[in-house]
Amino acid sequence: MNLTPVRIAVAGAALALAACAAQPPRTAKESAPVFSQLRTTEHRGGDDLLSGGLGLAGLRAPTPPAFADAERPTPIELRRRALWSNWRGIADLAPGGGYGELYGRVVPVPGREFSAYATVPGASQPHRVLVQVPDAFDAGKRCVVVAASSGSRGIYGSIAVAGAWGLPKGCAVAYTDKGAGTDYVDLDAGQGVRADGTGGARGDGLAFEPATDATSGVAFKHAHSKDNPEADWGRHVKQAAQFALQSLDAAFPDAAPFTFGNTRVIAVGISNGGGAVLRAAELDGDWLDAVVAGEPNVFVEGARPLYDYTTQAALLMPCALLHLQDLPQPPLAAQSVPLWTQRCAALKAAGVIEGGDTASQARSAYEAMKATGWTDEALRAGALSVGFDLWRAVAAAYASAYGRYGFGEMPCGNRYSALGTDFAPRAATAAERAAWWSDASGIPPGAGVHIVEPNPTAPLTTLQCLRALWAGEGADALRVKRGIAETHAGLPREGVPVMVIHGTDDGLIPPAFSSAPYVRRAQSAGRDVRYWQVRNAQHFDAFLGLPDYGARYVPLLPYVYEALDRVSAHLDGAGSLPTDAVIETTPRGAGKALRASDLGMPR
Repeated sequence: MNLTPVRIAVAGAALALAACAAQPPRTAKESAPVFSQLRTTEHRGGDDLLSGGLGLAGLRAPTPPAFADAERPTPIELRRRALWSNWRGIADLAPGGGYGELYGRVVPVPGREFSAYATVPGASQPHRVLVQVPDAFDAGKRCVVVAASSGSRGIYGSIAVAGAWGLPKGCAVAYTDKGAGTDYVDLDAGQGVRADGTGGARGDGLAFEPATDATSGVAFKHAHSKDNPEADWGRHVKQAAQFALQSLDAAFPDAAPFTFGNTRVIAVGISNGGGAVLRAAELDGDWLDAVVAGEPNVFVEGARPLYDYTTQAALLMPCALLHLQDLPQPPLAAQSVPLWTQRCAALKAAGVIEGGDTASQARSAYEAMKATGWTDEALRAGALSVGFDLWRAVAAAYASAYGRYGFGEMPCGNRYSALGTDFAPRAATAAERAAWWSDASGIPPGAGVHIVEPNPTAPLTTLQCLRALWAGEGADALRVKRGIAETHAGLPREGVPVMVIHGTDDGLIPPAFSSAPYVRRAQSAGRDVRYWQVRNAQHFDAFLGLPDYGARYVPLLPYVYEALDRVSAHLDGAGSLPTDAVIETTPRGAGKALRASDLGMPR
């Protein structure tokens, strides 16, 4: 990989925004953002754009690509490992799951990467933007796929979604970490992450510089930037698209300028990335040709915001699950039932639920969740999030983000650190710190960073505190709820086709709380929004490699790819957009390989 820096010309002149050839000319103009820490790298031979040379077999390997020096990995090593981590965090690559045979492909795609920091107006911290330009890019049929990372993942967090679809087709693919990502800062060592993923001292061009003088713990951008990045998701996506045009100007100067008027732009994302592209669709300016959003975290009138149902689930779901039979495994019953039984007793003692025994307490918690819109399907799939402590992780970090708290200010007294064998906070090792950028998911616990609670022996106290930031009053609650209100989504712009795809069994972002009310509101306002509801699909394709999940659930990615195919054909004038559909599927069962007929793909 060639790390020679390239100066990408920053367009000081206005960008002419115009629609693709089949639509009326775009006339709106605006100034391009200023990008910093500009870099370009070349990826050919054994180091391609899509998998860093790993291919499908390498991505399926159970252990990540090793660093030659664990404490000082090179940018090449960090990038390859980040690709491995992000592919495996999103897609079901396990044999029998269908990837590479029934849908999707991992092929060598040589080309260049352009990367930078970008900052939305009013933000104190930048977000990362990255553009992959394949050598096979067709300047005669200009296309950009722009994507936002799912969850809080780093800049490669949508490689399995946007990159896997767009790069083999010769499209440039633009990414944003949307103000989150894995640019962790180790305050004990005074070290953060530079533009190339390597560690550097504070003040040395880091991607995140927390506003704190603290000398202990771990800070990360989503929780500690004080910017409430979710409020700006749409603008993050648009800036990534603008950076794509600048990068294409630099990559193909003889074909410049690349503008929104002569370049097709399709936005795609899943989970938080799905919510981000829906937010982009509402922005003014005729710059976006189509949107595909999978399992989106989106908050509109009539919906429940993520923080509401997350904190409810963190508190009640462990107990409520004892009322259900036939839960997917893991979590293992032998380990979980005693802990969930303790949760029921603690909730009863706190007056949150009723019942004189565990069975009646579990029924009380279950009925409380059902009364607020949870389905049995969402509760069963939500067991995975209980097992991986995801509800608490999301609640703690998002409370800080929504309230715009800095490091050391987090509500309910939470903080983050590496832990020793005695579970006491300790300084991270150099090897742990070096791997955070490539290995972490963007929200601890994970990659050796943990949540440190003020009362670790009384976890219910912290969960009740986090819940009260939504359900209660007080200065902190008002602050958090004000931040949540800033994330309220509007309608997509008229004339932009939007496809929303959601699994009916999603247990992390239930469609009843997110996509369903969004689609109802958009369609009732006359917007061009189509909705696919996929039976037997839950939130995490990556966990379908677990035998019981693979037997029960179908992947969602095939439908996202199919929606992209349909949208692209429609923009080419080669087909109409699909109609709304409830897609009937067939779980493949234990020990069986997924078949094309199991997916029930609409035709």
